[in-house]
Amino acid sequence: MVGQLNILGISAYYHDSAAALIRDGRIEYAVQEERYSRKKHDSRFPAHAVQFCLDAAELHVTDIDHIVFYDKPLVKFERLLETYVAYAPRGFRSFVTAMPVWLKEKLYLKSLLKKELAALGGVNKEQLPPLRFAEHHQSHAASAFFPSPFQRAAVLCMDGVGEWATTSVWLGECETLTPHWEIDFPHSLGLLYSAFTYFTGFKVNSGEYKLMGLAPYGTPKYAQLIEDELIDIKEDGTFRLDMDYFNYATGLTMTNKRFADLFGGPPRRPESEITQREMDIAASIQKITEKAVLRLGRTIHREMDVKYLCLAGGVALNCVANGRLLREGPYEDIWIQPAAGDAGGAIGAALASWHQLGGPRTVNRNDSMRGSYLGPRFDGSESQRRLQSFGAKYADHDEPELLRRVAALLAQEKVIGWFQGPMEFGPRALGGRSILGDPRSPKMQSVMNLKIKYRESFRPFAPAVLAERVSDYFELDRSSPYMLLVAPVTRALRLSIRENQKQFSGFEKLQVPRSRIPAITHVDYSARVQTVHESTNPRFYALLKEFDRQTGCPMLVNTSFNVRGEPIVCTPEDAYRCFMRTEMDYLVVENLLLGKSDQPVWEKDDPWRQDFTLD
Repeated sequence: MVGQLNILGISAYYHDSAAALIRDGRIEYAVQEERYSRKKHDSRFPAHAVQFCLDAAELHVTDIDHIVFYDKPLVKFERLLETYVAYAPRGFRSFVTAMPVWLKEKLYLKSLLKKELAALGGVNKEQLPPLRFAEHHQSHAASAFFPSPFQRAAVLCMDGVGEWATTSVWLGECETLTPHWEIDFPHSLGLLYSAFTYFTGFKVNSGEYKLMGLAPYGTPKYAQLIEDELIDIKEDGTFRLDMDYFNYATGLTMTNKRFADLFGGPPRRPESEITQREMDIAASIQKITEKAVLRLGRTIHREMDVKYLCLAGGVALNCVANGRLLREGPYEDIWIQPAAGDAGGAIGAALASWHQLGGPRTVNRNDSMRGSYLGPRFDGSESQRRLQSFGAKYADHDEPELLRRVAALLAQEKVIGWFQGPMEFGPRALGGRSILGDPRSPKMQSVMNLKIKYRESFRPFAPAVLAERVSDYFELDRSSPYMLLVAPVTRALRLSIRENQKQFSGFEKLQVPRSRIPAITHVDYSARVQTVHESTNPRFYALLKEFDRQTGCPMLVNTSFNVRGEPIVCTPEDAYRCFMRTEMDYLVVENLLLGKSDQPVWEKDDPWRQDFTLD
């Protein structure tokens, strides 16, 4: 039995840098660096994130007992070298590009980490606590199993690539996590999906969710072609890729000319028109991904004789596949780490270290992520002080009056920025840093996409619904607190489609309301559901209750508080800037309510579109 320990987990230098603080096995704080730096998917050393964790816990870096990095860079370097040797001389250009970065920084990551941490704490390197390294997929697996509500479960990790593994299977039992088997680079479901993300004109490691959202507009006409030429999926779900079509192992792009010839032309140029080809390609690769995930899930269940499954890694953010695995798979329940990508590796690395040191595990009935509300919060007086620096005008209300006014405004189809409590950890806004709207409004989806988020019109929005009412609206019989499950809207709420509308294709489908809650119903009658729980977010829960009281609808449209290319807002200043730069109608910051028309004039030539790179 270990004594009291403070363990700092860090992920950095690839994408989505983050820091997490585990105190005596409890997840206390976790935050992504991008929220402070305002650079989306920031990969630099997470200095701001580490400092937040230390300050929030009232610790100095020398008070930390162990610092754990989420992967092993020397093993990753070994994979890089072996890959270049295997594909020589094809990879020479990529090799020349990659090597200076490795030789200057990543190969000496231990020294670099110590240098950054010492500078942060104003101490010598010798004064730092021990620095440990977890394996990449071990960090993913630990982030999935240890916070889960299960005593015993299988764990499936799927991403682009860690050191070598791209898919790994583990067995979690109480405080232990045992690896069972893995699929190694270059055969990767995550990289396959990213290759199609690149080919359809979206940004790799950022636009995969766009590809998933685009899929229902197309038909999977290329699915058989993908299976015939690109990926061989065995009956047990294991797979191999034909690398003759891909460049990612040796080149500077994801796909090559042979890949393009297979799909009748070159990749779509970013920001150009999305055609039916891209929609059909999206539908096809989504179908293939779901097929592989379902087969893997069934095989793991058969091999390991478990009732439950935990998921992590970037592929675990494919909430459509997750929904099918829950509905059609053999498990009693599944649990997905809300920060399933590399950011969550910071939590996983720290938890893995805690349990390796003999620390006990407490299993909660729901989970141990505390709703993923693990970031900074700002009380009312601090929020007022920060907003006053802009000359902002606001009214200060007690909570009952605030909720009544906000619910009434939402019922009038106003769009509201909602900033309260601790910031969420992971890629989803869950009611801490959200933009809210009325799901009953037929115009809400287009208004929020084009005038608030400044993003593609086809993108769907998620419903945040009272947990106890979810089955009234969706074919879902359990909680989904992290917006990581897609479920069909109940048939009773669906609207019939006229005969002529059935012939619509592509984005024409957007013209047809699909249900009585059209703002959150995708064209295939699905929705990415968030259940809201009083125990983890009492104020957001209370707002939904009040909206239900006034309208008879226990849900709201919930999207992240940012514009395209911008990280989710972190501070009241970030929230106010985003509010003033968009066509949001009102802003709520803790107990403060701000109307757009009451604010000082905002400079129209504010170059905010240059502040953020389009994702």
